[in-house]
Amino acid sequence: MASLSDRADWRPSPPGLAVFVSGVVSMGLEILAGRIVAPQFGSSIYTWGSIIAVFLAALSLGYHLGGKRAARRATHDRLAWLLLGTAAYVALVVFASDLLLAAAGAIPLPGRFASLPAVTLLFGPPTYLLGFISPYAAELTEAEAVGAASGHVYAVGTVGSIVGAFATTFFLIPALSVEAIGVGFGLLSVGTALWLAWAAGGRDPALASVAVAVLVVGAGFSGAIGVSPGGPVLYQTQTPYQELEVTQVGDVRTLYLDGQPHSAMDVSDPDRHVFEYTRYFHLPLLMTEDVDRVLFVGGGGFTGPKHFASEYNATVDVAELDPEVIGTAKRYFRLEESENLHVYNTGGRQFLQETNRTYDLIVLDAYKKDKVPFQLTTVEFMRLAESRLDDDGVLFANLISAPSGPASKFYRAEHKTMARVFPQVYTFPTARGSVVQNVEVVATKRDERFTVAELKARNEARNVGIDLADEIEMYRPPPRTDDVPVLRDDRAPVDALLDPMVGQRYVIQRTDVNGSETAARAARPAETSALAAPVRRRP
Repeated sequence: MASLSDRADWRPSPPGLAVFVSGVVSMGLEILAGRIVAPQFGSSIYTWGSIIAVFLAALSLGYHLGGKRAARRATHDRLAWLLLGTAAYVALVVFASDLLLAAAGAIPLPGRFASLPAVTLLFGPPTYLLGFISPYAAELTEAEAVGAASGHVYAVGTVGSIVGAFATTFFLIPALSVEAIGVGFGLLSVGTALWLAWAAGGRDPALASVAVAVLVVGAGFSGAIGVSPGGPVLYQTQTPYQELEVTQVGDVRTLYLDGQPHSAMDVSDPDRHVFEYTRYFHLPLLMTEDVDRVLFVGGGGFTGPKHFASEYNATVDVAELDPEVIGTAKRYFRLEESENLHVYNTGGRQFLQETNRTYDLIVLDAYKKDKVPFQLTTVEFMRLAESRLDDDGVLFANLISAPSGPASKFYRAEHKTMARVFPQVYTFPTARGSVVQNVEVVATKRDERFTVAELKARNEARNVGIDLADEIEMYRPPPRTDDVPVLRDDRAPVDALLDPMVGQRYVIQRTDVNGSETAARAARPAETSALAAPVRRRP
């Protein structure tokens, strides 16, 4: 039977607790960094690569210098000061992250490296300080052998990192704001520093702990002010997948996902198309004979699904992966499920794989400017979608890209990919020029190609509840695709294709307040109608 003295060995020593907490905080900050940086730089592989590299580099530098100084300087008080320095910098990040991100973003770098200065500025210093803790703790441990001391420190630090990763990913981010989580890590560091100071009898670190705690809490309150660039904040949360925010200016309520506008609703006139790109959702009604069953992949504010369910008496299914998006749409964007409108909390590809239903129209509305689920872009996915369309069915993809120029790579690769599966693919930009915008790509299963004149005639003859003359005028011929790849499950370099858009402004067209057709036309500069391209067969 274990003695009491043996059991006491399991109680955490002050250095051991410092190492554990440093692991929790370092890994927690690393996970949180993705949420802080994403609204400015996106959450691509380049952003995450920068985060991982900066944290590893800062920790390594701290380990190296801490190891060189540990024999001379390692004390309980210095461990406390390191944790207090970390907490103070975390308070700065909570208070001024937007300012620091803007300053770092002004550094001219290629798109894939754009986030590196910001990650370094925000998270390099606190992670560097945390790196000192392990070698200092190894020096202070009571283990007799160097190997035993090092092994104990590595084990405790790794356990702390595991706890920090799991807690931040599965519990903190889904439940709390970024500011609240940052404050929590700051206060955890302060509390540990206070305990170290108490154990060592250090008065100065104890007094400083109180001051830093006040600083951390004050930063949290200042960072929680409900105002964003999109207007007063009605609701904000961190979901398992993204940062979600609902703002309202006047009567217009807008849903932001990772800092980008995604959907909008006029609360005084919910049927109005606030974002003009949602008008293009109706173009498939001119390309097929009947639309009775529709699938939307991606919900957002559910503008399109609500219109199709109410205006056309169509049966509409929506596959939305993020449950918080669904709840927000019900609370703030008047989403109500009914006999005609069904919402499924699942991924779009998974839904299509598991369903045996077929649709007249499938709308892909799950793409963002800097974050695209590659599994919804590949030729294998397009074949799956094609198999779930009726014989005259239409696939509609709401891409965010540029229609031409360097920032058009993603759109052109997606067009090339869709053309491998569908006989006809059409392009309708929503804004003038080669700016980053909503580019609507429509694919049909019919061999014959519609001309612009035919679409105009159908628009005149059919009563679809909306005049699409201006939208038809935005038609563009198929783009050049010889320099972009066909996207496949085993090779879909979406991040590289999105890279030229980093730092470019996303232009989203809005209709006028009254939503009239004249106002909608005036919101977009006049364009010269493009000639219809000759019939293009499947490559």
